[in-house]
Amino acid sequence: MIKRGLFRKPKNELEGDEKLEKRPAPNIPDEMCLTCPDCKKVLFTGRLPDSCHVCPHCGYHFRLNARQRIHLFADPGTFAERDGNLVSRDTLSFPGYPQKLEQAGLESAEKESVVCGECRIGGRECCLFVMEPYFMMGSLGVTAGEKITRLFEHALEKKLPVIGFTVSGGARMQEGVLALMQMAKTSGAVKRHGDAGLLYIAVLTNPTTGGVTASFAMEGDVILAEPGALIGFAGPRVIEQTLRQKLPQGFQRSEFLLERGFVDSVTDRRKLKALLERLLLLHERRPCDGCL
Repeated sequence: MIKRGLFRKPKNELEGDEKLEKRPAPNIPDEMCLTCPDCKKVLFTGRLPDSCHVCPHCGYHFRLNARQRIHLFADPGTFAERDGNLVSRDTLSFPGYPQKLEQAGLESAEKESVVCGECRIGGRECCLFVMEPYFMMGSLGVTAGEKITRLFEHALEKKLPVIGFTVSGGARMQEGVLALMQMAKTSGAVKRHGDAGLLYIAVLTNPTTGGVTASFAMEGDVILAEPGALIGFAGPRVIEQTLRQKLPQGFQRSEFLLERGFVDSVTDRRKLKALLERLLLLHERRPCDGCL
């Protein structure tokens, strides 16, 4: 088992303190390792990409940013971003909102809370949107809703399936009712896409909550979830305080929702791309023998 200070030279009682001070012991820099929040074992950060940023000991799924997910699931060199220049505006003159947007951009290196584009997965063309947890916790605002809506409209025009990775704290409070309107707007785009017989796969990651859960996150033809993901509208603490009741163990976690039929599969991230490839293959439209 890896431990911090693994390569530190043990102290020899026969050596004087002066000798130890002259020859400082080598050590693993903190930035080269991290502790798994679940099993508490120390992991080398450089090896995490090899396991899709999943703890090899306990299966804990570390949080990924949008670009990391795109790198994991889109075929190399195939992702073409769409509407990447759209940015949010402080329409309601909400106090401090411009500063929050600027800070979110610095923290995430993104212009908005969702990245949309077209790519290939397993060689099959599809549209892909991935929400960005480090941009205001993936909150759904006017621009994010517009980007997702445009992506579904583009997929409808080109007859392509859509795969969406959700992670969000809900609608963006700084944009008020304009943010809440995106729930209906995106849902309309999903319905038009579905009415055309096209596939939409939603992949719910930790956490997917609020207005995103109440709209496009739960509207997929196939709904997948990562292990242990928190999925719900209101948070568990809010529900407990409102009902004044203790919630069941694992309430609102992906495994709990799977048992009750709200998601179709809880899939380890290391196996997820293979599953997406199979689903795209199963739903691929091919002309039957004898068809014109």
